[in-house]
Amino acid sequence: MTLSRTVRSTVLTVALVSASTVVFPASAQAAPLPPACQEALLTTLDKFPVVDFTVPDKVQSGTLDEVGGLSEADQAAFTEKACAAWNSWATKNGQAVATDLDTRYRNAAGPVCNKFTTSAIATIKKYAPNVPAETRQLEKVAKKVWQNVMQKLSVEATNADCRKAYNGVKAGW
Repeated sequence: MTLSRTVRSTVLTVALVSASTVVFPASAQAAPLPPACQEALLTTLDKFPVVDFTVPDKVQSGTLDEVGGLSEADQAAFTEKACAAWNSWATKNGQAVATDLDTRYRNAAGPVCNKFTTSAIATIKKYAPNVPAETRQLEKVAKKVWQNVMQKLSVEATNADCRKAYNGVKAGW
């Protein structure tokens, strides 16, 4: 898996299933990840086989920065039970989520940043309520990461349309 695929996996998961940080906690966590979290790290991208959905580079790098700075309290959300529930849900629902994302992305107007925010937030709102309760602590971390990245980009994006798109979704889902 290339770094680009790994980064895309992180952002896709953040944007879609509220458990995003499952993909990158190893860089910020001193203790080894539980086995189910290691599995999530290795297989999440494959569970969401998007074709058209694209994550802007600035979202990818911003997410990496945020995940790399997770506190110990946030890292505590990565439990065997939470990651196992995530893995099971992602396996069952990944294709439907990916199809929904791709359809929304193709139908959204504007630059890539707007297509990303429009499709991501709509898909999150559709699927997040169905993610297992065991992943709720992961969801809290994902929301925090999402909000921080979108807030930063709503101020720093060089394109006015992108600033508007990020501002419109910075509150999360």
